[in-house]
Amino acid sequence: MLLGLFIILYTISKVDAGKYEKIISAMGDVFGTHPKITEMTSANNIPVIKPFNGENILKAELSRIIDQNHYDKSIKLEENDRGIVIHILDEILFPSGSANLNAGSLVILNKIASILKKLPNDIRVEGHTDNVPIHTEAFPSNWHLSIARALNTAYYLINSEGLMPDKVSIVGYSEYKPIDSNNTPEGRANNRRVDIVILKSKNL
Repeated sequence: MLLGLFIILYTISKVDAGKYEKIISAMGDVFGTHPKITEMTSANNIPVIKPFNGENILKAELSRIIDQNHYDKSIKLEENDRGIVIHILDEILFPSGSANLNAGSLVILNKIASILKKLPNDIRVEGHTDNVPIHTEAFPSNWHLSIARALNTAYYLINSEGLMPDKVSIVGYSEYKPIDSNNTPEGRANNRRVDIVILKSKNL
């Protein structure tokens, strides 16, 4: 056993950094971490590994898309105990009182989907309204509107952007999960939104 141990240690000491990084990267793909070689030990030239923070990388990539497309006033990121939440105000997704995605919304949803479909995490699409009642033939209540908006957003992400349907769920909250006050026009505008939630998993 001692002889076997010395052989293994000797073999490890001869592995070059390139091969070692490939091995570690492959392990990261399996176990959901993304390590990186940061330095070499002076004693035996074995790489020192430092893991990336998956949540920070994901938020940085989403923030880059938001900034590049000048959506910083209409799309906000939040991290909470559920995962990473992308708050998208309804003004860039839907015409007023409608659940049909407008043409401009498809551009940003396409860019967000380019990240989402690479993730192993489940995605929840949530519809929200303000507290101003709606009563139309298409939407008898804010419940109907919030669910329809979540459904149409999720349906687009699945059918047009290739998200796996078994990883996507929808929910409508009507007016009952506000993130701002409904006492001002600005607050109500913030509450009228679709949230795309990247649910936490051991692989994030």
